[in-house]
Amino acid sequence: MRLEKREGYEGTGPGAITPDGCAVEFYSRLPVGDEPDVISAAVPAGAHILELGSGVGRVTHALLERGFTVTAVDESPEMLERVRGARTICSPIERLDLGETFDVVMLASFLVHNGDIEVRRGMLRTCARHVAKNGYVLIQREGEDYHTNLPRERVYPTGFTSRILSAEPVDDGVHSVHAEYTFPDAIWTQTFRSRPLTKEQFEEALAEAGLRVDRYLTEDRVWVRAVLVGE
Repeated sequence: MRLEKREGYEGTGPGAITPDGCAVEFYSRLPVGDEPDVISAAVPAGAHILELGSGVGRVTHALLERGFTVTAVDESPEMLERVRGARTICSPIERLDLGETFDVVMLASFLVHNGDIEVRRGMLRTCARHVAKNGYVLIQREGEDYHTNLPRERVYPTGFTSRILSAEPVDDGVHSVHAEYTFPDAIWTQTFRSRPLTKEQFEEALAEAGLRVDRYLTEDRVWVRAVLVGE
């Protein structure tokens, strides 16, 4: 059954748009960054990774090439149609309960900053529920300047420009973020809700789900490796 659009989330541009405003065609064009390097350095070789919010498989495919096994989860069937070589599961992250555990659970794409606190709690509980004993949860946080110094843009060598145009308060602690992605032949926009989290707030959210920081993987603390409390 197709999910309804999430409140406060919009997307425009060619092709299918997911419930949280993501454009499938845009993410199919987006190149992989340093995510596979960060992940590979933080987890055991050949680990089975549960990738929550895989999208079209941009990172999935790079991890498969490095010898990992990946189970890719996304709530958009149009996104999952683009994934190759991995087991795919169509489900909202916050409702997922597979009854199995994984060496590594990954929650990337700043999903931990979901504007809805209950959705965020559900996502982190999903991480804790599916990580094996002595396993790792990898989380990608927003950079500290994500909601400031706007507008700003990044021009990619592949020929497109990503712009974060604004981040306006809409609720207690929640911003409505508006982004634009411009290619020579197409433009996509996305509006979504994001809740900035300080380091302390982030760690409190982890603790509520039974997780704790093992270590920050990058100097900017964007990538985090967490473990179950007590591990």
